[in-house]
Amino acid sequence: MVRSSRITRRSAAILLGTMLLVPALADRAQAQSATVRLVIDYGDGVTKTITGLAWVKGSTVLDVMNAAKSRPHGISFSYSGSGGASFLTRIDDVANEGAGKKNWQLWINTSYADKSFAVLEVQPSDVVFWRFTTQEGK
Repeated sequence: MVRSSRITRRSAAILLGTMLLVPALADRAQAQSATVRLVIDYGDGVTKTITGLAWVKGSTVLDVMNAAKSRPHGISFSYSGSGGASFLTRIDDVANEGAGKKNWQLWINTSYADKSFAVLEVQPSDVVFWRFTTQEGK
């Protein structure tokens, strides 16, 4: 009977350990497989989409864009400033034109960005959408 009790306790301990470990592994696997999509609308009828960009907790739009640089047919871009004062100036060969003209504008999913792309965090499955347009927020 003592042996049976030990086996039961051991089985219970293994079961409890498994119950605690499996959700943690599932969360880790989800985080490792989580991705973000980058869509660039050049404002001339051409759109570039880069899918499957890795997401990790704390990823910003700048991180997503840096990841897209290394992809086949990826992107190049330039910006000025740093941190919350970073300002995108060019994607590929298309540069901002200045006040009242076409400039790069940013949406995350369907929400117009309210801060710099360098500090704006993304979530798994987000769509980072850059549009070269004259209308702010349109």
